[in-house]
Amino acid sequence: MERVILHSDLNNFYASVECAYNNKLKDKPVAVCGDGEKRHGIVLAKNYIAKSCGVRTGEALWEAKQKCPDIVFIKANFNRYIKFAEKVRKIYSDYTDKIEDFGLDECWLDVTDSKVFGSGEEIAGIIRQRVKKELGLTASIGVSYNKIFAKLGSDLKKPDATTIITKQNYKDVVWSLPARDLLYVGRQTEAKLKKFFDIKTIGDLARADVKQLKNKLGLYGYTLWVFANGYDTSSVKFNYDKPYIKSVGNSTTTPRDLISDEDVKVTLYLLCESVASRLRELNLRAATVQISVRDNNLGWYQRQSTLNFPVCVSEAIFKEAFTLYKENHPCGMPIRTIGVRASGLIANKVTQISFLPDVKNQIKNEELERAIDKIRNRYGYYTIRRGLMYEDKDLSDLNPKEDHLIHPESYFR
Repeated sequence: MERVILHSDLNNFYASVECAYNNKLKDKPVAVCGDGEKRHGIVLAKNYIAKSCGVRTGEALWEAKQKCPDIVFIKANFNRYIKFAEKVRKIYSDYTDKIEDFGLDECWLDVTDSKVFGSGEEIAGIIRQRVKKELGLTASIGVSYNKIFAKLGSDLKKPDATTIITKQNYKDVVWSLPARDLLYVGRQTEAKLKKFFDIKTIGDLARADVKQLKNKLGLYGYTLWVFANGYDTSSVKFNYDKPYIKSVGNSTTTPRDLISDEDVKVTLYLLCESVASRLRELNLRAATVQISVRDNNLGWYQRQSTLNFPVCVSEAIFKEAFTLYKENHPCGMPIRTIGVRASGLIANKVTQISFLPDVKNQIKNEELERAIDKIRNRYGYYTIRRGLMYEDKDLSDLNPKEDHLIHPESYFR
């Protein structure tokens, strides 16, 4: 039986949620942004009215204001967006239990066994109608026989549209599109395809010599060739499958540039505490620590290292993160954005080498931090803090767990 796969993409999700939440914004140009006072002042999302004025995602608020003087800026409210996303998924679940997230506002649905509700196109229409009527949002939905073409279909017509890509029409619909429109073909891959093979369209990629692609790009080249030819057979996960969490991380743009090591310590400790706390909530330990740093000239780098044994303690994560910073950051270069990520995750079980002194210390520290978790959960985050946090109230005035979204990779990519 040929599969029937939908890919639903909620249009201008953040901005659309704000307009649905506050009906007074419905006919106004709206942009969702970070906190301008804390230097998160860029456009994260915009509605179609703002888009028609030339407002672009990622640009500074003052640039958006120049293009659209009447624009309304709304501070991002991720808790609200998550709640709306959950309501949309509830609608999806009325038609199938095979639902796979691809970001907060996108999902694949396998409706092969849902014929009682109609064809794939009919189910897509019903879902779009319900999302609009019940939640005030719109969705673009691609319908196809595999996940890759369904995703491509949802991108072709926006907003509030259904696109059908079949085994009979995919060459006409897909192959003339730029290679960058194919899932996982980013700027660098697009440049390599053009440089090495003169590949400009998805059709060029589909007709290319697969052996040469594999020789030059490895398994990735073969995978892209499979996608371009419509051979993707990957399945859609059941909605009750627990996603495999590859990493837990958190990052922040600081209220002022981090100049000294002490500045970095304050911010890193806050982030490491939030990461360690989330690991303990998920009953996981991490074997690898990674930092990401962006300086005030927008230069950016990532570095990572492996710990001697897996941990879920903020002190150990901090020490590794700070060491990575000291070993890699150019002396005197101010930092604008910094992040910490823990990966190489395993279940939090008592280790068999717990007689080693370092491991014993980590277990004691873990017990201490779990006690702190209980106090904070009951009385609030700020009831117990490190003494270091009182040295700079501007930098330490951050509840990293509530003010910033912590995102395991496989939940919200």
